[in-house]
Amino acid sequence: MRKKFMAVLLSVCIVSVFCAGCGQKEEAPAAENVAVEAETDQEAKADQETETGEGTQEIAMVIDHGGSIDDKSFNQGTWEGIKAYADANGKAYQYYQSMEDSDEEYLNSFELAINAGAKIIIGPSYMFETAIYKAQDMYPDVYFMIIDGRPQAGDDATYTTADNTYSVIYAEEQAGFLAGYAAVKDGYRKLGFLGGMAVPAVVRFGYGFVQGADYAAAELGLSAGEVEISYAYTGNFDATPDNQNKAASWYQAGTEVIFACGGAVGQSVFAAAEANNGKAIGVDVDQSGDSDTVITSSVKQLEVTVKAALEDYYAGNFPGGVDATLGVESDGVGLVMDNARFENFTQDDYDAIYAAMKENTDGILDGILKDADAESADQLPVTYVSVKVME
Repeated sequence: MRKKFMAVLLSVCIVSVFCAGCGQKEEAPAAENVAVEAETDQEAKADQETETGEGTQEIAMVIDHGGSIDDKSFNQGTWEGIKAYADANGKAYQYYQSMEDSDEEYLNSFELAINAGAKIIIGPSYMFETAIYKAQDMYPDVYFMIIDGRPQAGDDATYTTADNTYSVIYAEEQAGFLAGYAAVKDGYRKLGFLGGMAVPAVVRFGYGFVQGADYAAAELGLSAGEVEISYAYTGNFDATPDNQNKAASWYQAGTEVIFACGGAVGQSVFAAAEANNGKAIGVDVDQSGDSDTVITSSVKQLEVTVKAALEDYYAGNFPGGVDATLGVESDGVGLVMDNARFENFTQDDYDAIYAAMKENTDGILDGILKDADAESADQLPVTYVSVKVME
């Protein structure tokens, strides 16, 4: 049967698509490794079908046009959560990459996934806020999960999370706080924060990083301004020569460690660190395998979050209508310690600060400012850290 919305297979990627219920397992052929990209040409939609068949992919993930499923960051962490749950429970899954970054094309991708049998669709970005806002009403029998965003009408004012939608954001300011705290405790005094686009999640990471460094400096009895932080946004989430050159110039000027917070921007920072005897801190997922310069990563528990949501969905307990914020209280954010390359900061040190934050000892958690609490990083009320916002 021809689908209302068909696909053109534009690129072959490493994507596991497991077709559950394929009959006798010993005779089932290997699944196709394909990424489906939404196609806007109506004739092409009518004439082609996905190679994996119709009505089979129960779990779908949609990514933006500029993203990558194996970005070693946010998308990959989300996808690994889907894979882990689906492979363990015999569920079919697939991801779809939109032809362009627009609400119309995101909706096209949703429809393509639904025509292929999707029962639950996951959008791992604030970029899907408006499309999911519309889709949750258009497809009341389909369930949606948005990560790092809240469904909104496109005006940044009208927010509605319907009963078939689960919204998750993370307390990035807490994750960033832990990164800044650990860096100073480990002995670094000249730090850098290089973010991607100045969207709320990235800003929260950066503000938390500054405040964590300040908190550690106070505990160590350092002098006012003894910790220096160079701070900038690249305006993109890409690995580019410009981003690498910017990071390299910081290292050459004396910066010891840079917190790279911007998707593929991290790859530029890691390359600059390798070339300039510097250190780096990764983001979103464990990036220690990307470079020996990565001393730790400030992570969101993406895989855990996605697996838990899928478990709830298939158990009939989908948290629809919920806007969740996951932080230390729910172990939603943290630092990678198993693969850390610290010299002085220990597991005991980490456990102590994490417990203090979780218990809000001396109001530590309440005192961490977020993206809307200051116009720029150099306006944060810190004492022991000097912040220089770079162009």
